[in-house]
Amino acid sequence: MIVAQGVYHEGLAVNSAGRFAELAERCRFDGDGHRTFAWIGLSDPGTAELDEVGAAFGIHPLALEDAAGTDERPKVDLYGETLCVVLRPARFDPDTHRVEVGQITIMCNPTWIVVVRRGDAVPLHTLRRDLESDPARLALGPGAVLHEILDTVVEAYYPTLDHLYDDISDLEERIFSSAVTTDPTEEIYRLQAVVLELTRVVSPLVEVLSSLRHNDYTVLGRELRNYVADTNDDVQRVIETLRADRDVLLSALEANLTKVSIRQNEDMRKMSAYAAIIAVPTAIAGIYGMNFKHMPELESEFGYWIVLGAIALICLVLWSRFKKSGWL
Repeated sequence: MIVAQGVYHEGLAVNSAGRFAELAERCRFDGDGHRTFAWIGLSDPGTAELDEVGAAFGIHPLALEDAAGTDERPKVDLYGETLCVVLRPARFDPDTHRVEVGQITIMCNPTWIVVVRRGDAVPLHTLRRDLESDPARLALGPGAVLHEILDTVVEAYYPTLDHLYDDISDLEERIFSSAVTTDPTEEIYRLQAVVLELTRVVSPLVEVLSSLRHNDYTVLGRELRNYVADTNDDVQRVIETLRADRDVLLSALEANLTKVSIRQNEDMRKMSAYAAIIAVPTAIAGIYGMNFKHMPELESEFGYWIVLGAIALICLVLWSRFKKSGWL
């Protein structure tokens, strides 16, 4: 589906009606900084729509294959003058407490840019309007659009990290709270899976941004490469945060296992203490339950009450000692 399309000359929107082939014919770049370029935005397009835009702008089939996928690794490829960049945006779903990951494929050269979005992890609805309000920046061409999308995707990681931090903080409170008796192990593994998924989609961006910064792509001028360097700093901060979250979750798992072990030891001590107390009347009752004819205590007038008192006294002493030592 076509989300939006436009033709821009010197940063200003001009008539953008027509099919893809018609838009492609209007694009030109004279090499002196004067350019007219097309910007096409597609959301979950079908094969026929991708083939049409590919034929209109001469896009390499491998680039179209990346755009048709939904689980591509973030990367940079160059096919002739066509630069293809794959990004993996992410968004935290507060209802399910899980991360939704999409895909954005950007195909561009100095006279056009085609953006294919899969999923709605990071909407780009306001990005076109923001750039159109800044003609001087938009006049830099498709490279400006490419960087703006890069920056938007990276900035969108921060709210996700904030939600993740809140969940981890809540988890830590549960682990060390004596009032909570439920086992948080499943929650720890769920959060570890979220961190792993985010790391998988963010880490390759280091290589992507390094390639965009240091290689001489015609779509990116020197000024835009400086902006890319700034975006790279944001990516590094995201990766450092994910590493810290991973370490905290590993420590939380160890702390939880230690707490479970301690609780099990406490339960075993209690069971042992009660077993020792119960053993006293059991042993005495066993002795007096032996069927011997001559047992002196059996003929004692107060023997029954003396034995009961002895049992109670010994059990009380044992209970007191176990309580004092912390076993009960």
